[in-house]
Amino acid sequence: MTRSVWLKADDSVGDWETRKRRITAGLEAGVDWVLVDEADVARVRSLGDVSVAAFKTDADSSLIDDVEAGEDGDDDGADDQHADAYIVGKDGEGDGTVDLPEDFSGSADLTTLRREDERAQGAYVRILSKDYEGFAEAAAEDAEYTIVVGEDWTIIPLENLIARIGEETDLIAGVTSAEEAKTAFETLELGSDGVLIDSDDPDEIRKTVEIRDEAERETLDLEWATVTAVERTGMADRVCVDTGNLMEHDEGMLVGSMGRGLFFVHAETAESPYVASRPFRVNAGAVHAYVRTPDGGTKYLSELKSGDEVQIVDSEGKTREAVVGRVKIEKRPMFRVEAEIDGDRVETLLQNAETIKVPTREGRKSVTDLEAGDEVLLYYEETARHFGEAVEESIIEK
Repeated sequence: MTRSVWLKADDSVGDWETRKRRITAGLEAGVDWVLVDEADVARVRSLGDVSVAAFKTDADSSLIDDVEAGEDGDDDGADDQHADAYIVGKDGEGDGTVDLPEDFSGSADLTTLRREDERAQGAYVRILSKDYEGFAEAAAEDAEYTIVVGEDWTIIPLENLIARIGEETDLIAGVTSAEEAKTAFETLELGSDGVLIDSDDPDEIRKTVEIRDEAERETLDLEWATVTAVERTGMADRVCVDTGNLMEHDEGMLVGSMGRGLFFVHAETAESPYVASRPFRVNAGAVHAYVRTPDGGTKYLSELKSGDEVQIVDSEGKTREAVVGRVKIEKRPMFRVEAEIDGDRVETLLQNAETIKVPTREGRKSVTDLEAGDEVLLYYEETARHFGEAVEESIIEK
């Protein structure tokens, strides 16, 4: 599941300057969507690159009361620029401004909210009572996005909607803090597809985005393998992966000559009498080796380029993503490191240099000090790889 963070920034937040500060904080934090009134779509786009959702109501003229010609370089604040998604329900049945139909019995569709506007892709519903919960469930049958906001919020309405709503919609839960966002993402172990954060606090917005990232990340089961051989080889084309992200002391990447057994190689975070630490770098091995990516696939080190994403992992198997900033390929002397796990042999090539370190039972150890009998950490799965994807077929690697 791909999680998303939406930022509420419609006219209920305040005047344009207030909304602008909130939107700017959201852009800096990395929110996925900004939800505004239709009149603000163009102005949001002028602030940065983000998906924009717009409330579509029957009172469009009321949405431009604070738009002045020429503001922020925009000659007409009510620009007709289209949003990426239109949301209905505000100032209507969805938020209680208009009462639900008297004959409403838990069945409806998005046309109840949409009226004559066929552009609407999403529904906005405040859960004011059990009837509104049923209304949201019904609207979800034909909405691409269903935004639900609890009043005097309890988790029960969200639990009910997660249990009842299928994959036909993205369920977005309204929250006012990062703590509430964490609960929404964890409810019933499935969680909502996204959250709509309603907060002016930049820290809360940033923490909410961080919680989204954590919810999407996998935790890997790393295992100990016994080193059976460490041999000098000739020169090879060695790859250093320099990321645009700083790594912690216990972090690194998973690399290896065989897709089923990837060795944990530490980032160059350690100080040395001879070279400065480079906590953005993993000296990852030869060009033929695999490196694990955030989607659970692999790439050849030779394929990596600036802008690609690689997976960072720590010694407990917790993962995150990093952006490749630069790849350095140079000819260097290499070691062949062979290890055994559950009777299977895996191996990789690593540069013959003191700065390349791997985790062992005794702690971090330079590959130049590694010897048979040491136990090293790796990620092992009994499957082969074809173009980076795991496949169930017989492949011999040696």
